[in-house]
Amino acid sequence: MDPVSNPYTPNAGAEPEVVAGRDDQLAAFDVLLARLARGRTEQSMIITGLRGVGKTVLLQKFGQKAREQQWVVVEIEAQKRDQHTFRRDLGGYLHAALLQLSPRARWSQKFAHAAGVVKSFTLTAQPEGSITFGLDVDAAEGYADHGILSHDLTDLLVAVGEAAREKEKGIVLLVDEVQFLDTAQLEAVISALHKTVQRKLPITFVGAGLPQIAELAGDAKSYAERLFKFPHIGNLDDQDARRALQEPAVSEDARFDDAALDLALKITEGYPYFIQELGSAVWSVAEHWMFSEEDVRDAESVYLAKLDSSFFRVRLDRCTELQRAYLRAMAELGSGPQKASDVAEVMGRTSQNQAPTRAELIAMGLLYTPEHGYAAFTVPQFDAFMKRAMPELVVPELKRRRGA
Repeated sequence: MDPVSNPYTPNAGAEPEVVAGRDDQLAAFDVLLARLARGRTEQSMIITGLRGVGKTVLLQKFGQKAREQQWVVVEIEAQKRDQHTFRRDLGGYLHAALLQLSPRARWSQKFAHAAGVVKSFTLTAQPEGSITFGLDVDAAEGYADHGILSHDLTDLLVAVGEAAREKEKGIVLLVDEVQFLDTAQLEAVISALHKTVQRKLPITFVGAGLPQIAELAGDAKSYAERLFKFPHIGNLDDQDARRALQEPAVSEDARFDDAALDLALKITEGYPYFIQELGSAVWSVAEHWMFSEEDVRDAESVYLAKLDSSFFRVRLDRCTELQRAYLRAMAELGSGPQKASDVAEVMGRTSQNQAPTRAELIAMGLLYTPEHGYAAFTVPQFDAFMKRAMPELVVPELKRRRGA
């Protein structure tokens, strides 16, 4: 098939031809913006789910919807930042948001005040004053200069939110990879958003992250569960998975026959990213416009090779030898959540000895804790990949003892 016509998008964060199975989240976002625009309050959202289920795509769809309604959209990918860098980066984003709301020459007193608060917020990050984003205003004394991140961020979001309300516009912060915010940063975001809700300001935070983020948010602030909805997205149901695979092909005058669809869904288990990869692989090997079960079987090796060399391998390559052994031991036990003591037993160690390795893998985003004492892979089918990549489990210390 013509590679230029390939309708599948197996790229990180790339929007697929058909965004299937996410209507509830899209509708909830519409309600959120509509209520804030009317001066009413509404719970915001943090979308949770494993890698490859479409969280980033949903944030992009939210951004499109917001822009269509003339909202200012601030898109942020959270990273492990120290407090100075966090202040600098966030200040830069909100400075840009003020300029999108109104050009500098037309700023009112509220806008000038908001700009001063931005300057105070960033000056707290760099007391020597090197970070000002070209703001020709004085820092707003007494605002965002407390030295306490939660207080300063509250001042910042309130000031920017009031400026937005004056223009009868709104601002939505779309934050991906929320789990990489540290405890102080997450607590500050929740506290600041809480204050904007109390004041009914048209500014909101919508995030996406791995499944543990709901627990982390609750630990940071007890009222987080009332401030946010935490919709969990995962594999698509049978109907939506068939749509996600079939409709892109139909858009190019091709299609899967029923047997081909059945096999494709069995291979991908309905995970959105895997559907894109397999669809692309089938497109590359098929010779006719009607895709058969044989085409899917021929494409499976191409599909697995691509996943192994990119989607899976990029995660494993970041690991130490001991971390790899831990992941391989988890894979030995199966695809579901595994008890820490069971993993340690497979490795011939104690849970206490393995606790630091487990914590490192969680911090790296390779594992998450669905419940106390258990950990699970953040990437679907990672257990099968580990068995392909490491056919045998070898724990580094045991290997050295054997004289290897």
